[in-house]
Amino acid sequence: MILGMLAFLAATAAPLAKASAAASATLNPQAQQQLQQQLQQALNPSRSPLAIHAPWLTHAFAGIFIFSALLLIGLLAIQTTKQEGLSGTIGGRTESAYRGRFGGDAQIARFTTYVAISFIFFGTLLSLTGI
Repeated sequence: MILGMLAFLAATAAPLAKASAAASATLNPQAQQQLQQQLQQALNPSRSPLAIHAPWLTHAFAGIFIFSALLLIGLLAIQTTKQEGLSGTIGGRTESAYRGRFGGDAQIARFTTYVAISFIFFGTLLSLTGI
């Protein structure tokens, strides 16, 4: 995939470079500068202003996103099930339907909610920043 992208960039940059060299003798300085900018845009993939001016921030967002993904996987793995649905109806439950979860389970469930919200938030933010 990377080789394909490089081939595409080389194919698009070569005609622009030839056109730039041929037209540089006949163009005024503003047109030359505009042509150089088009050449730079063809060579560099488009990135968001945040990714250009603050790459450390976008990488920090990516780190938080990965950390929240791993934490979410771990939290979902340690939670207990409520035995709801058809299997809970047939098998029966010893707890009342009106009681909530116990103290530790409720705190884990609440923390899992916060981690899931941060996962979605940073995932959306990363998709908007363009990395």
